[in-house]
Amino acid sequence: MKAVIETGGFQYSVQENEKLKIPKVDAEIGDKIKFDKILAIMNGKKSEFGKPYLKGTSVEGEIISQSRYPKVIVFKFKRRKDYKRKKGHRQHYTEVLIKKISTKQATEKKSKNGKN
Repeated sequence: MKAVIETGGFQYSVQENEKLKIPKVDAEIGDKIKFDKILAIMNGKKSEFGKPYLKGTSVEGEIISQSRYPKVIVFKFKRRKDYKRKKGHRQHYTEVLIKKISTKQATEKKSKNGKN
């Protein structure tokens, strides 16, 4: 099962037991995180798309690390004018392990089985 989630202004295609680097989230390593903005779910030949988000679905994950990407160098210059500027930048990120993709159909089946 695959899902398309939105977090930090970006969209990611995720599967269970997959590691994902997202923009920094203020949480500790080992904390659980829940993504509620689900755009689509693909399960074999069956696909479901939201308008814009699917209701009753969620993706659960666990934070496994907080770090920074490698340095990006920004260098500006104007030839023959003795103008040079050099800057570096490292973006923070959070690495998440996707644990579970849950849909409303899966929860409905559980509730029906519980009533019988």
